[in-house]
Amino acid sequence: MVEEANPDSVRHTRVEIPLLLRGIGRQDSLVMLGSCFAQYMGERMSCEGFEVTVNPLGTLFNPFSIGQTVRAALDARGVELPIFPTEGEWRCWWANTRFKAPTPQELEILLRERYEALGNALCKAQHLIITLGTNVCYRTPWPSSENKDSDIVVTNCQRQPDRLFREWRASVAEITADMACTVDLLLQANPSLQIILTVSPYRYHKYGYHGSQLSKATLLLAEDELIRQFPQSCCYFPAYEILLDELRDYQFYAPDGHHPGQNAVDVIWQRFQKGAGIRLG
Repeated sequence: MVEEANPDSVRHTRVEIPLLLRGIGRQDSLVMLGSCFAQYMGERMSCEGFEVTVNPLGTLFNPFSIGQTVRAALDARGVELPIFPTEGEWRCWWANTRFKAPTPQELEILLRERYEALGNALCKAQHLIITLGTNVCYRTPWPSSENKDSDIVVTNCQRQPDRLFREWRASVAEITADMACTVDLLLQANPSLQIILTVSPYRYHKYGYHGSQLSKATLLLAEDELIRQFPQSCCYFPAYEILLDELRDYQFYAPDGHHPGQNAVDVIWQRFQKGAGIRLG
C-alpha cells in the first residue's frame, strides 16, 4: 500500500469528485487508452491487482488516434493499416515507434495481433478510461486504396521530416462527432460498457501555455458534449482539475515542470478510488 499523499501541507482548493455511473470492483476488467496519464493510472491499477489493458499500440495523444485504434481493434482483420518503409524497415503511422519489422507482412501480423487482443478486451471490459491529451493532430497523405487523395491523422510521427505533415487543430464539433461514432461502435460491441472520460493534466508547452490551455478547453467542451449525448454510458473524472486547480504547486510536478509528479499521481489515484468506490486490501 502506498502511504496516502497529503496535499494539505499547502493551500489548495478542493475539487469535488463526482461518483462514477457505476463503481469499479476488484473483479472488473478495464481498458485504458490515451495520453501518458492513462499509462500512469493503468500501471497503478495493474500494481493493485486489477485486470487492465493499457495502450497496447502505444500512447495516444489526440482523440482521433483513439478513435482509429478502437475502430481497428473492433475490426482487426478488415481495416487497412497505414504501413510504410523507412530506413530499411517497416513502420505504421498508427503505432508507437517500437513497432517495426523488416517486412510489411511481419509488421502487419504483429499489429493485427495487438488490435485483435485489444478488441477482445474492449468487448469484455466493464470500464474504459479515455484520457485526451491534445486537440492538435498531424496529418500526412496516405495512398489508400479507397481514396488516392486522402490523408490520415498519425498517432506517431515516427521521427519523419516535418515537411511530411500538416498540423490540424480540431474543433469541439469535430472531436465530438468523431468520438460519438467511436462510442456508438463501442456500445454496439459491449452495451454495458462504462466509459470514463478524462483530460490529461500534462501541459503542452510546445504550443505555448495559452495554446495549451485552449487545447485543453476544447477537449473539456467536447467531453462535456459527449456526456450529454451518452448520459447512461459516459461520465467524467476531473484529473485535470485536481492537478491544476487543487494541487496547483510545482511540488506536484516532475522535474520538467510539465508532467505530473509521482506525488500528484498518488493524490489523483486516491481521489479516483473514492469516486469509483474502489476498496483495496
